[in-house]
Amino acid sequence: MAEDIPGDTEFAALDDDSMDSTHLTESEQRRVALQNILDAWDEALGEGVDADILATTAIFAALSDMVEAYGEEAVADMANGLSDRVRQGEFTLNRIIN
Repeated sequence: MAEDIPGDTEFAALDDDSMDSTHLTESEQRRVALQNILDAWDEALGEGVDADILATTAIFAALSDMVEAYGEEAVADMANGLSDRVRQGEFTLNRIIN
């Protein structure tokens, strides 16, 4: 799952008009998905939704979909590894690397 993190260099903004969604590679699908989520995020912030509420709601939605697709045990196992990944900076977008 490390390749799925938003800070990954594979996540670049896409020109939505230039891609046919029926022929997207997995990497392109990830980019489109991230761009759509970021657009919705910005829209919700613009409508006055607090960033903390938005973040916890997004995590809930993601985990709910994953549990439905993979089951509670598999998602719990994945979630157990998140604390180390957070501490290692995988989800820190604006960090200074010395």
